[in-house]
Amino acid sequence: MLSHLKEAGVLDAAAGIDATGPLRPLAIAKLDRRMFLAGAGVGLAALAAPAHAFEPWKTGGSDMPNGLVSDPLVFVTIDPDGTVTIVAHRSEMGTGVKTSLPMVLADEMGADWERVRIVQAPGDEPRYGNQNTDGSRSMRHHIQTMREMGASLRLMLAEAAAERWGVGAGAVSVGVHEVREAMGGQTLGFGDLAEAALARPVPAREALSFKDESEFRYIGREVVRIADLRGITDGSAVYGADIRLPGMKYAVIARPPVAGGKVASLNAEAALAAPGVERVETLEGGALPAGFGPLGGVAVIASSTWAALDARDLLEIAWEAGPHGGYDSGAYRAMMEEMAARDAAIVRDRGDWPAAKAAAARVVSATYHQAHMAHASMEPPAAVADVRADRAEIWAPSQSPYDARKDVAKALGMEIDQVTLHVTLLGGGFGRKSKGDFVTEAALLSQRVGAPVLVQWTREDDIRHDYLHTTSVERLEAAVDGEGRVTGWLHRSVAPTILSTFAPNPEAALPIELGMGLVDTPFATPALRCESAVPPAHARIGWWRAVSNVPHAFAIQSFTHELATELGRDHRAVLLELIGPDRVIDPKAEGMPDDLWNYGEPYDGFPIDAGRLKHVLNVAADAIGWGSETPEGEGLGLAVHRSFVSYVAAAVRVKIDGGQVRVPEVHMAVDCGFAANPERIRSQMEGAAVMGMTATLHSAVTYRDGAAEQSNFNDYQMVRATNFPEKVTTHIVDHPFSVKATGVGEPGVPPVPPAICNAIFAATGKRFRSLPIGEYIDV
Repeated sequence: MLSHLKEAGVLDAAAGIDATGPLRPLAIAKLDRRMFLAGAGVGLAALAAPAHAFEPWKTGGSDMPNGLVSDPLVFVTIDPDGTVTIVAHRSEMGTGVKTSLPMVLADEMGADWERVRIVQAPGDEPRYGNQNTDGSRSMRHHIQTMREMGASLRLMLAEAAAERWGVGAGAVSVGVHEVREAMGGQTLGFGDLAEAALARPVPAREALSFKDESEFRYIGREVVRIADLRGITDGSAVYGADIRLPGMKYAVIARPPVAGGKVASLNAEAALAAPGVERVETLEGGALPAGFGPLGGVAVIASSTWAALDARDLLEIAWEAGPHGGYDSGAYRAMMEEMAARDAAIVRDRGDWPAAKAAAARVVSATYHQAHMAHASMEPPAAVADVRADRAEIWAPSQSPYDARKDVAKALGMEIDQVTLHVTLLGGGFGRKSKGDFVTEAALLSQRVGAPVLVQWTREDDIRHDYLHTTSVERLEAAVDGEGRVTGWLHRSVAPTILSTFAPNPEAALPIELGMGLVDTPFATPALRCESAVPPAHARIGWWRAVSNVPHAFAIQSFTHELATELGRDHRAVLLELIGPDRVIDPKAEGMPDDLWNYGEPYDGFPIDAGRLKHVLNVAADAIGWGSETPEGEGLGLAVHRSFVSYVAAAVRVKIDGGQVRVPEVHMAVDCGFAANPERIRSQMEGAAVMGMTATLHSAVTYRDGAAEQSNFNDYQMVRATNFPEKVTTHIVDHPFSVKATGVGEPGVPPVPPAICNAIFAATGKRFRSLPIGEYIDV
């Protein structure tokens, strides 16, 4: 999303760590025999003839800043012993992208996965292409370039072997990590051919042939191990806070409690006298809009993180709150609800909503609210910087390393070529680590101190000073005729916009936000109107896993359940009726805006398909046993949503146990096009169920006197091992490779909260319209 904001002009466009060993496939490798026809008389030109028709997918990846790179000599090296080293240029935070993309390349190349080594790329988009790892777009944007590079290398190896043996192209075939000559049975390993193959020109795109999907050994198959899994399990994996450099100092920062505040007075005498403390530095910055710059504050630099933390508590700071010191969540919610009760800017209009409402036999309405949410990644932000007079070297868990590198260069007054940023593993990201404020903090302090510095955020820092998920109020109305049919639909959304992080006093939401489950609502009602209003922001707003889809889906899918209850009808039946007949939706005919946000993808390749949406709804509902009787105190709930060009439905079983909300069973149905790595897809859906339950029960950052009231997991709780989705079953809709792979990391979250709340109503008759609802309810 960061890159797309840059495209819109919102933002100024102004060495890898090897943490994996051999990876083992589940399936036994087999020789790839499809490339060439037998016969020594065929020339090398035969290598150019595609064995299978292959239509490249059209995605938005080439339109991203620094686009796509498909040069195999940039991404792959082959050692004389046959080890194939593949560069992972996207950031790994649990999605498996460090495995999935190299796996695609290796499969197309013919490499033995057990002999593949993966290294992480530094932040260098001119070399590797776009590296902003968010928006659930890594696979859908880069699967093609990975296949092209794999096919190029396979061809280069074959050409090198044919030349070595003095035979025609048709006399050689590429198997698993070797090239074989048909007539004499000679073989050469990839290592034997490495030097000659990699010295050859990279073939033109038109010269490549691609494997048929029936010949895939890893793509779309089950892989036993993912990159870094052993290190993550045994503790040897390298995260941002694990970096150690000679002479390194440790820093923590006291930041203004109110966003945009600043230091009014400081007494650092006691802190400077504390054991291990070396200096105290004041950092400027923080006035909103702050972009991705530091908040400012007072830094304590010491010989250890603990010494710095202890000394930070001794700082005597008087803060000037600034213009946001009056921010109060209760008053702000009331203001949003008042705005939601009035007409707002129309952002989509189909049919005649006022006429449908006037002619309705009855109008059903409801208002929904969601509090701010923090990312609360398992790993709080941390970065190490080593800044010298003529260069800066950074180690950080960054989702957008090239952008962080540019921010550091600007802050230090250096050219970007003087800054190197090494990407460590991310202990969770969810959008938070796309923002490089913590990286810039480390660089600025290292420059002042003249030594390497680790800046460590605490959990309290993380929650109080996050780029929060926006708070929102959603107003929905449905016009119903005398026969119980919905003839009109109104959705009015009120929320501070992410644009407030970059521009002062924005008056309209971004197309990105409107296109996440609002203006793209796929309902077939005769009249449908969407409106938007934007109140002023008083905190840093950023994208959180699935972004605006979360409040939009919560409101829409909760309201459809309310509507079904009001009409005395089955929820699934009402949803299917609202979605309407199977069809590819025509945005223009449906009154959607000309600048409809489609997750950066061309609409003709990634349309809104009502049939696919209905299908995942039916898969999830059937899997949970929709319509069956449930014991007292239990209930079933459904929700479905399209986001990140994927379709996901959640069906949950809720049990109320002594007033505690429990979720013993969840079925996630996901249609993400071709499923390149099923194991990671299941993992993401399972994680989405857990995160969705957390958002439902616990996630709220509230404000009083401008400051966040929550600080740690005692008051900003997560679902825990004692109460979490006990059994999550993922149903992946099967598609051939020709059906484009779509998003996986984010789209699982939006349907989970409304499904849980709908199930609670089924179990108790109690309706919840504000998130979070709390873990215990009165029954």
